[in-house]
Order: sequence, then C-alpha cells, then structure tokens
Amino acid sequence: MLESSPLNFRRIVIWIGRLALGGIFVFAGYSKIFLPNFMASSLFALRFSLSTNLSNFAFQVDSYKLLSPAGVAFVAHTLPFAEIVLGLLLLIGWRLRIWATLITLIMVGFLGVVTRAYLLHMDINCGCFAKPEPLTGWTVVRDGALAVLAIAMTVFAYMEARKPHPWTAPAKI
Repeated sequence: MLESSPLNFRRIVIWIGRLALGGIFVFAGYSKIFLPNFMASSLFALRFSLSTNLSNFAFQVDSYKLLSPAGVAFVAHTLPFAEIVLGLLLLIGWRLRIWATLITLIMVGFLGVVTRAYLLHMDINCGCFAKPEPLTGWTVVRDGALAVLAIAMTVFAYMEARKPHPWTAPAKI
C-alpha cells in the first residue's frame, strides 16, 4: 500500500513553480537576446542584432543606477543567457533544489531592485522582457508574486527531498 499520495499540495506547487518560473525565465532571456528592442528605431537593419539587443538591455540595467559601468556590462551580457539556462534546468527538473534556490535568489534580487526603483519614483523601463514596459506598481506586485512562488517551490522541493518517494518499495528488514 502506498504510504502517501504521489500527488500532494507540495508537489503541485513545485510543478506549477517549475513550469511558470522556468517558462518565464526562458522567455525573458530569449526576448532580451533575440527579440528586437524598440528603443532604437525599428527601421535600422541592425534591429535583430544580438549586440544591439544586449546594448539596449545594458541601457535598461544602467537606468536602475545600481552598478558601475563594468557591472552593467557584465549583467547585460550574462543575465539573459543565465536566465535561459536556469529556466531550462528548472523545466527539466534535474537537481531541482540547486536551480530552485538560484532562481529564488534571483527573483528576490529582482524584487528588491524593482521595489527600490518604484519607491524612488524612477521613471524607467522594467527591462524584464526586452520591451519598453514602464515600471509600475503592477511590476512590483508581479515580481513579488513570482518571488513568493519561487520561495514556496524551493522550500517544498527541500521538504519533498527528505521524504521517500511514495512509489518506491519499502526497505527490507
């Protein structure tokens, strides 16, 4: 007889978190790298250029006024690729606790940065999905909800890892 159900509330939250956050991270990284950024004129032939898109993302990162120019360049050239890789690893589910922890740290960091900019009344673009999206209260609420989902997913992943899987055979004595 099964000791516990293979599907419980914690596993549902883990699956929702993996699918939602993994998909959002993959899309966010992909859009920053490959989708045209409309901050430059859309008539330029370099509209789809990787370097142009990363430069526009660097401009959005710099608008938060938190990093030095070298830090802005580092974040702008590594964050989109890291988002794609972490999103895919979260979707795959391999070593879930490691990637869930990293995603949670990134989401809490995003929430802190966005909240700071909102409270300072900065009139800037969010930079979340490579489109000119103004930073509003909705952005803070959205990032807060995603951070809570990431925290819950990570905590539940650690809790589930301590328990034996319900479909495993009981140990012989």
